[in-house]
Amino acid sequence: MTNLQIWTYSVVGFTFLLYIGIALRAKASTTGEFYVAGKGVHPVANGMATAADWMSAASFISMAGLIAFNGYDASVYLMGWTGGYVLLAMLLAPYLRKFGKFTVPEFIGERFYSKTARIVAVICLIVASITYVIGQMKGIGVAFSRFLEIDFTSGVIVGMAIVFIYAVLGGMKGITYTQIAQYVVLIFAYTIPAIFISLQLTGNPLPQLGLGSTLHDGAHMLDKLNQVLVDIGFAQYTAQKGTTLNLFLLTLSLMIGTAGLPHVIVRFFTVPKVRDARSSTGWALVFIAILYTTAPAVGAMAIYNFIKTVQPGEISGNTAEANLKYDDRPAWFKNWETTGLLKFEDKNGDGRIEYYNDKNEKYAATAASRGWKGNEMVKVDRDIMVLANPEIAKLPNWVIALVIAGGLAAALSTAAGLLLAISTAISHDLLKGIFAPQINEKQELLAARIAMAGAIVVAGLLGIHPPGFAAQVVALAFGLAASSLFPALMMGIFNKRINNAAAVTGMLVGLGFTLIYIFVYKGWFFIPGTNNLPNDATHWVMGIQPESIGAVGALLNFITAMIVSRITPPPPEHIQHLVEDIRVPRGAGGASGH
Repeated sequence: MTNLQIWTYSVVGFTFLLYIGIALRAKASTTGEFYVAGKGVHPVANGMATAADWMSAASFISMAGLIAFNGYDASVYLMGWTGGYVLLAMLLAPYLRKFGKFTVPEFIGERFYSKTARIVAVICLIVASITYVIGQMKGIGVAFSRFLEIDFTSGVIVGMAIVFIYAVLGGMKGITYTQIAQYVVLIFAYTIPAIFISLQLTGNPLPQLGLGSTLHDGAHMLDKLNQVLVDIGFAQYTAQKGTTLNLFLLTLSLMIGTAGLPHVIVRFFTVPKVRDARSSTGWALVFIAILYTTAPAVGAMAIYNFIKTVQPGEISGNTAEANLKYDDRPAWFKNWETTGLLKFEDKNGDGRIEYYNDKNEKYAATAASRGWKGNEMVKVDRDIMVLANPEIAKLPNWVIALVIAGGLAAALSTAAGLLLAISTAISHDLLKGIFAPQINEKQELLAARIAMAGAIVVAGLLGIHPPGFAAQVVALAFGLAASSLFPALMMGIFNKRINNAAAVTGMLVGLGFTLIYIFVYKGWFFIPGTNNLPNDATHWVMGIQPESIGAVGALLNFITAMIVSRITPPPPEHIQHLVEDIRVPRGAGGASGH
C-alpha cells in the first residue's frame, strides 16, 4: 500500500466513523426528530448544517471543474446559487417557518385547501430531488472510484451503501449534526489545497487574491491563461461564449430554484423561532461564501496546472516540444485513467498527448502543420478537476487525502438532506396526510426509512449513467424546482387570489414544460422525422440550454395560475385570512391599528 493510500484510508475512514457515530448517537426516535430535529437547532449550527446540505458535490467537486473549462460562462453558477439564498431569506424562509408545518407539500396542501395540490407538490418535489440526488451520486462515484482505485460504477455502489447507513438511521436529527461535522471537513478540504496552490503559482496565500496576481514568471495569471488557451485553439478564459439570454435565464433558474428547493427549505423548520429562520440563512451565506469566493481561483489554477502537465511547452513557450510523451505521463494521470474518467487515444501514432480544440476551424491549419489529427484527450471529466488538482500540483499526500474526504463530505451531506425530503414527502404527505391517516408514529417512521432506502437505489442506478456532469445535473434539478414549486410558494404567500385550481394547473404546466424541454434536448425523446436533437447550442430554442429552461417554466407557471385564478372562484375567506396572517409578524397590530 502506498503512502497516499495509507493517508487516504486514514483520513476518509476517520471522517466516516465520525459521521456514522454522530448519526447513531443522534438517532431519531420520533417523527418530530426524524423530520425537523425536534425544532431545537441553534441558528448558527443550523446555518452551518444548511451550508453543508446545500454545498453539494456540484459545489465542491463539479463547479470549479466547469469554471476550469468554461471560464467566464460558468460564473453564473456562483451568482445563481448564492443569489438564490437572498431570495430564500427575504421571501420564503420566515413565512414558511411561521406557518409551522413539516414539509413544503403540507404548506401547499393547506394553503390551497386541496389534497390534489399536496399530491402534485409531492410529485414535483420527488422529480426535482431525485434529479438532484443523481448529481450527488455522480460526485460520490468520482470520489470513491479514485479513493478505492476502482471503476466509477463500483464507486457509486459503495457510496449508496454509505449513504444508506447514516441517512436512513439518523433522520433530520442525525443528519443535522453530521452535516455540521461535514461542513468543517469540506471547507478545510477545499481551502487548504487552494492556499497551497496559490502560493505555489503566485506566492499569494489567499486564492481569491492569487487569481488576480502575477505568476512567478511575471505574467498576470488570467492573461497567461487566456494566451495559452488561444494558442491551443480554445476561446479566451475570460471571454463570454454563450448567449446573454441563456446566461441570464440560467442565473435566474438557479436563483429561484434555490428558493424552491424542499430539502433546503425544510432546514428552516428545525430552529426554535421564526426569527431564527432568517438568522440561519444569514449564517449559511457566511459559511457558503468561504467556498464560493475560493472556487474561481480553484478553477483557473486547475486548468492552468492541467495544461502545464499535458502541454508543458505551451506554458513555457517552447512549442517545439509542446506536448507530453504518453509513456512519461505522471502518476496522477495513471490513477485517474483507472477510474475511466480520464482517457487518451493516440490518434496520430506519435506517442505524445495532443490536447487542443480540434473543433476550432481557425486553429485547423496550425493543428495540421504539427501533425495533429484531433484532440487526443478524448475524455476529461470535469468532475475530476478539483480532486485531481492537488495531485497535479504535487501537494503532500495528506492534503490529497483531505480533498477526497471533503468531496465525499459534500456529496454525502446533500444526498442525505435530499433523501430525507423525499422520504418525508412519501411518508408524511402521501401516507399520513392523504392515503393512510390512521397509521401511528412508529409506522410512519418505518415508511419514511423504507422510502429513503428506495430513493437511494433509484438515484444510485441513475447516477451510474448521469445526464451530465454533477453541476449540470444539479442545475436541471434547480430548474425543475424553479418551474414547479417556487411559483406555488410565492403565490401562496403573497397572493390571496390564487386558488387551488390555479396552483395545481400552474405547477403541472411549469413542471411538464420543463421536463419535456429537458428530455427533448438531452436526447431522451424520439421525435418522428428526426434523429433526435443533439444537446448543443445550434439546436436549442433561441440558444436556451436545458439547464436554463426552468426560468421559462416558472414564468409559464405564474401566467397559467394568474389566468386560471381569474376565471375560477376565489379561495374561501378563511384561506385569505390565513395568507394575511402568514405575512404579518406576531405582535403587530391588526387592520384597526391596535
